[in-house]
Amino acid sequence: MGINSALYTGVSGLNTNGNAMSVLGNNIANTNTVGFKSSRTVFSDLLSASISGSGGSSQVGRGVQLSIVDNIFSQGTFENTESNTDLAIEGDGFFIVKPDDSQETFYTRAGAFRFNENGYLVNPEGLRVQGKAFQDDGTLSAGDPTDIQVDIGTLIPARQTANINMTTNLDSNAEGIVGGFDVTDPVGSSNYANSTRVYDSLGNTHLVTTYFTKSDANPNEWDWNTVVDGGELVGGTPGALELVGSGTLQFDINGKLLAGATGATIPGALEWDNGADIQNIDLSFNTTQYSSDSIVISQGQDGYGAGSLVKIAIGGDGVVTANYSNGERMKVSQIALAKFPNPGGLAKAGSNLYEATDASGDIRTGVPGSELGKIFTNALEQSNVDLAQEFVKMITTQRGFQANSKIITTTDELLAELINLKR
Repeated sequence: MGINSALYTGVSGLNTNGNAMSVLGNNIANTNTVGFKSSRTVFSDLLSASISGSGGSSQVGRGVQLSIVDNIFSQGTFENTESNTDLAIEGDGFFIVKPDDSQETFYTRAGAFRFNENGYLVNPEGLRVQGKAFQDDGTLSAGDPTDIQVDIGTLIPARQTANINMTTNLDSNAEGIVGGFDVTDPVGSSNYANSTRVYDSLGNTHLVTTYFTKSDANPNEWDWNTVVDGGELVGGTPGALELVGSGTLQFDINGKLLAGATGATIPGALEWDNGADIQNIDLSFNTTQYSSDSIVISQGQDGYGAGSLVKIAIGGDGVVTANYSNGERMKVSQIALAKFPNPGGLAKAGSNLYEATDASGDIRTGVPGSELGKIFTNALEQSNVDLAQEFVKMITTQRGFQANSKIITTTDELLAELINLKR
């Protein structure tokens, strides 16, 4: 009975070391697989048999078995790439991807993504990357992550200008103008002027000019008057300037603005003759009155014309930004990451994908950061397989297999001797 048991002990060693060699071969085969995580085999002995001897009861082992194949989720090194949709994670997080025709969810460390013909961010197998979409007010939407998609086939609509901001200096040494501003002679009745191109609701541009006139009676007071071409307004006169807003700026003795910085300066007067919506524009002044030339330091307005998609970029914070031909940059979505209490409990699903199991624990999802992991763009995480270590394990596994085969051949010789006893 003992000799026959030795045969099966040797067989268990062959099977176990054969499976270990399969794991090693899979690791080596995936040395250059993006985001691959290596595995290791853990052996355990089989239940021992009890035998009685002169010294009492003893146990004799029955062989070896494969206890578990562990996934090793150590950090892989990064390879720099030329694609800004290639992403790598530093930390414990996983990208979340879903098929377009299923609610099944997969997780991956392989960040070789691209945008498909419909504007979805996908992996090489076509699974859609998940993220948190941005709302119109610039905040992230609540709820579960959704497909990341950029509208690549249409123009973004124009946005009419609602605010003009000007940072200027008005020369305190300028001469006051008697009689104030005259719209029929704007140059002769002002000390300084500044023009801004604004957009209507159709994306057309219009020139809005603000004239600054220093008061003759109060050296710390300036009037401003905003005009447009009357030919562009409903009921306006072509070639004549139309006054659409005015106000007063008051400064203290140090040249700092006291009053008149903001206000509804163009109160619904802009009814363009091209069919655009009636437009209200607020002017805000960040103005000083120093002994220096009158100059515009900076100015801005919040409108823009229609634009086509030029480029899609992904930042280090995982934010997907669409860049348009009109100069606008719009945040589309922020890539979501997932984290598990026990990543070793994830089940491999092929194609660098994992599935959640009960053993992996409750999933935690969110945006990139110190907890879930940081994202690096123009980079891919390489396989964490250590070839030198794998080859050493291969040698020991091979020797283990050979040793167990010797158990079988030696036991066979013992059985042959036993059979020969009857001769």
